[in-house]
Amino acid sequence: MKAVVLAGGYATRLWPITRHRPKMFLPLGETTVIERIYDELEADNRIEDVYVSTNERFAPEFEAHLAESGYEKPRLSVEKTHAEAEKLGVVGALAQLVDREGIDDDLLVIAGDNIFEFAIADVLEYYDRKDAPVIAAADVGSRALATAYGVVDLEGDRVVDFQEKPDDPPGTRVSVGCYVFPRDTLELLPTYLEAGNDPDEPGWFVQWLQSREPTYAYVFDGPWFDIGTRERYLDAVAWALKGDSHVADSALLENASVGPNVHVMADATLVETDIERAVVFPDVTLRGMTVDRSIIDEGAQLEGVDLHDAMIGAYTQIPD
Repeated sequence: MKAVVLAGGYATRLWPITRHRPKMFLPLGETTVIERIYDELEADNRIEDVYVSTNERFAPEFEAHLAESGYEKPRLSVEKTHAEAEKLGVVGALAQLVDREGIDDDLLVIAGDNIFEFAIADVLEYYDRKDAPVIAAADVGSRALATAYGVVDLEGDRVVDFQEKPDDPPGTRVSVGCYVFPRDTLELLPTYLEAGNDPDEPGWFVQWLQSREPTYAYVFDGPWFDIGTRERYLDAVAWALKGDSHVADSALLENASVGPNVHVMADATLVETDIERAVVFPDVTLRGMTVDRSIIDEGAQLEGVDLHDAMIGAYTQIPD
């Protein structure tokens, strides 16, 4: 079996934090979003090769990261785009990758910006029993939240209806960014695209697929984070820190109060600052401030301002 880690997005909703870095490299405690996935794929003997699907804009960052990481399985497969407007869509990019890499095997497809509490190995064991297309699904508990995802209707564990981002969802169980496709199913990707179907979200392909061949859902309980916004990233950080805080040994705190769910990285300086539920990147200086539900990128120097629900770009200076 092969695996594809989807990492081709530009994460515009997280700008300026992700303007110059892939969101998959955002820290989660002592690791990063994508390294959690790499670790599981590296350890599973069923996965032979891992293709990291990214764009030309961020390819050098991924290449450097893999060179330094020591992982053996991941290799880059680069989509020829440089900006959001040029994107092929996830399904379009996946079809091109399968053709470009000559993949002729069962395929695990997993979103590189998602955090799942379930083990990927459990999904693969479920797939081995079904020997048919499998999606992972979770109950988000809210119809309002479900409108942002593909909503799944099941009979037992078989998918009998799938609606991608419906305005009025029939339920709250949704597809998350993890799919396993048999080799024969991959051959349907060109058919799907040539018929003029939506090339963007994988859910559109699943919606089309489940009406043509049996498709099953691995339903799990527990946390799942689709890291596309500031709020969801901070939720994932809080989960990773288990409600505690992590302050790097080299960070300097003077009359600073660090509340729960805070990650302060190397060489940051906090003076007379109260902070909670926030991420502070390296070499940041904060003086005389209150910070809440915010992300402050590396090298920023801020004094005398209160930040709530904010994202501050690298090397920002306030006042200045």
